[in-house]
Amino acid sequence: MTATSITAAASPAALGRRRRRTELGLLILVVLITCGTYALASLGRSASLPADIVPFLGVLLALLVGAHIATRYLAPLADPLFLPLAALLNGIGYVFIARIDDELAGLQASWTAVGIVGYVLTLAVVRDVKVLQRYRYTFGLLGMVLLVLPLVPGIGQEINGSRIWVSIGPVNFQPGEFAKLCLAVFFAGYLNERRELLGVATFRIGRINTPDPKHFAPILLAVGVSLIVVVFERDLGSALLFFVLFMVMLYVATGRASYVLVGAALFSVSSWLAWTRFSHVQARVSIWLDPWNDPNGAGYQVIQAAYALAWGGVAGTGPGLGIAGRIPADESDFIFAVIGEELGLLGATAVLCAFLLLAGSGLRLARAAGDGFSSLLAVGLTALIAFQAFIIIGGVIRLLPLTGVTLPFVSYGGSSLVANYVLLAVLVRISDQSGRRTPVPVVAR
Repeated sequence: MTATSITAAASPAALGRRRRRTELGLLILVVLITCGTYALASLGRSASLPADIVPFLGVLLALLVGAHIATRYLAPLADPLFLPLAALLNGIGYVFIARIDDELAGLQASWTAVGIVGYVLTLAVVRDVKVLQRYRYTFGLLGMVLLVLPLVPGIGQEINGSRIWVSIGPVNFQPGEFAKLCLAVFFAGYLNERRELLGVATFRIGRINTPDPKHFAPILLAVGVSLIVVVFERDLGSALLFFVLFMVMLYVATGRASYVLVGAALFSVSSWLAWTRFSHVQARVSIWLDPWNDPNGAGYQVIQAAYALAWGGVAGTGPGLGIAGRIPADESDFIFAVIGEELGLLGATAVLCAFLLLAGSGLRLARAAGDGFSSLLAVGLTALIAFQAFIIIGGVIRLLPLTGVTLPFVSYGGSSLVANYVLLAVLVRISDQSGRRTPVPVVAR
């Protein structure tokens, strides 16, 4: 019988090569899945292979191989799952956007290229994620400025009832997508600096001992301003996302369940006030509770999405064989319903599993990170992706009221796609730094 013993730690170079080989293999699998689905969608729609299948394959390979090479040289020890999972979601999203609208597909392809360039530049610029902690207040201020930009006359634009767009010349974007990243950096830096003070009750109010309120002032100011601004912009999804981001990071930093209870109570009260004060909130809740009250008007989207999911069944109608175009905003808010119709419960579950794997990788990274700031930042960035996916999918299946956020990496939208690739690059950087601190043992037999 051969004995097993731990001999030595694998060298960082060997570990990096192994992880990058795994990543490259997964990326090739992603290319095959994406191109196969793209071909099937074209066959289902027109009974012929797409004329641009070879250029599509070449461009997709070039983009993903470029991102892989950048990761290989700039973050060789990073987790090999992050980039392939994001690429899979991005690829599936692109296929169904092309299925819905060829013109939007061209724009999404351009934004994907910009997003991958942003991914590479972020890895090249942010060589040590802990440096970001030095500029936490700058990021906090920048985040609030970005949130306020859509309210500035002349550049702010209102589209579909929400004033979340900025138009500067020919460029239109949603600054709130990048504000989320800035605020996550600010929360992580501030909470890491004050975590001990926020976790110890040194201030007494009557019979209740609490942490000193002065330690909460900067972060509550940032959260309060953010929530007020996005509510007035009628961006309910971002308001919910900011609140969840703050509560998750506060709980992870302090470990005090009482903060969660207080936060839940404040959320309940603020939700009730928003419902009583704002007509658009009342409309969203009414649609959620009873879309059949106005089946040809306000409830039309939700009803058609429910029909699409029902018609998809377990295995789906098949790529390209669904009834595309009947759901308003099906390329953005309701793309999950289109996927559910044509790929069925199995395909929709696969998308959910991809998000779960991405979230699990982020949380595992947060646990393995060697310092408090990196750990908190990994938690915050992972929460942004996971809860955003939960909020929009919950809205499509009527678990939650509709909020108008996009499905990360999947929905059409340049601002969201670029911001999420930057977010991904920061997670990859944290993972690379964690890999350098945690040698993996080699098993000798």
